[in-house]
Amino acid sequence: MKYFWVRFIVFVALWTYSIIQYSNNFGLSILFFAGALGIFFFLSLQRVFVSLYILMSVVIVFHDVLITDGNLFTIILLFYVSIIASLRLRESKLLIFLGINLIFSITNGYFLGHNMIGVTLIALLIYFVIVSLNESRVQLIEQRNLYEQLLGEYRKQKRIILLAEQDARTEERNRIARDIHDSVGHRLTALIMKLEMLAIQTKNEDYRDLKRMAEESLGETRHAVKTLQSDDSEGIATVVNLIRKLEAESQIVIQFTIKQGVLTVPLSNQNSVALYRVIQEGLTNAMRHGHSREVQVVLGKSAIGDVTFEVSNANYESKPFELGFGLTNMKKRIEEINGRLDIYQRENKFTISGIIPAVNGG
Repeated sequence: MKYFWVRFIVFVALWTYSIIQYSNNFGLSILFFAGALGIFFFLSLQRVFVSLYILMSVVIVFHDVLITDGNLFTIILLFYVSIIASLRLRESKLLIFLGINLIFSITNGYFLGHNMIGVTLIALLIYFVIVSLNESRVQLIEQRNLYEQLLGEYRKQKRIILLAEQDARTEERNRIARDIHDSVGHRLTALIMKLEMLAIQTKNEDYRDLKRMAEESLGETRHAVKTLQSDDSEGIATVVNLIRKLEAESQIVIQFTIKQGVLTVPLSNQNSVALYRVIQEGLTNAMRHGHSREVQVVLGKSAIGDVTFEVSNANYESKPFELGFGLTNMKKRIEEINGRLDIYQRENKFTISGIIPAVNGG
C-alpha cells in the first residue's frame, strides 16, 4: 500500500506543476485533474482493464490540447502512467497501451514543434525500457512462484520423511515392547506363581516377600511396555517441539504464547493428538498460503477448563477462501471429540481457532 501512495504523490506533483505552469483555465484544469485522480484510484484495484489506462491517457492528452496548448509535461505524464501500467498489465495488453501512448507522445511532440526524429527516438527508447522492465518483473514473479512450489514440495517431502521416521520409531518401540512383554513379563508371572506355591508348601513368609517384589517388578515392566507403545505425538509438550522444528526448517517466525493454566488441563490421548494435528495443519496452511513469514500461535484455557487454540497469519487477498482437504478433515476430527474449529478471514488476517475439550469437559 505504501508504494501506491508514493506513485500517487508523484502523479499529483506532475499534474500540479503542469497546471501551475501551463494552464490557461484553472477551473477546467482542476476538473480534468479530479477526473484523472478518480481514474488513478480505480487503477489500484486488484483487477484492472487496459481500457482504464487508455482513458487516463486520453484525459491527459485532452487536457493538453484544450487547456495547456502543448507542453512537455504531457509526454512525461504519459511516460509515468506507462511505467505504472507495466507493473499491473500483462504483456499483450501492455504493448497495446504503450503503442497508443507512443502515438500520443509523437503527436504531442509534433505539435510542440520539436525535432520529430529526436522525439520519436527518445519515446521508443523509453517505451523499450518499460517493456524490458515488465519482462523482468514477469520473470521475477515466475521465479518466485517456482521457488514457492519447490519450497512447498520440499516441506511436503520433509513431512513425509518425518512421518516415516515416526512410523519407524513406533514400530521399533512396539517390537521392543512385545519382546519385553513376551520374555520378561511371562517369566516374572511364572516366578510369582512359583513363589506362591513355595510359600503355601513351606509356610515361609520370606517367599511372600519375594513374591511382592516380583509383582512390583511386573507392574513396572507393564508400565514401561505401555509407555513404549504410546504415541509420542501427544500433548502440549509435543506442540512446542513441532513449533521449534518448523521454525528451524521453514524460515518462518512463530510467535508462540501459552497462557496461564494451559499446562494443567487434563487431556485424553485422543484429544492430545487432535490438538497436535490441528496446530500442525494450521502452521502448514500458513506456510503454504500466508503472505508473511510470521505466524501467531496462542494456547489458552477457557472458562470451563477446556484448551483453546488460535493460529493466525497475514493474508492480504480479499477473495473468499475455500476449505481444503486438510482443514475439512481436521474440522470433522475436532467435531468428533465434541470440540469446535472455526476458520475465518478478516482485517487481512486468516485465523484458525477452536476448543479441545478436557477429560471432564463436554
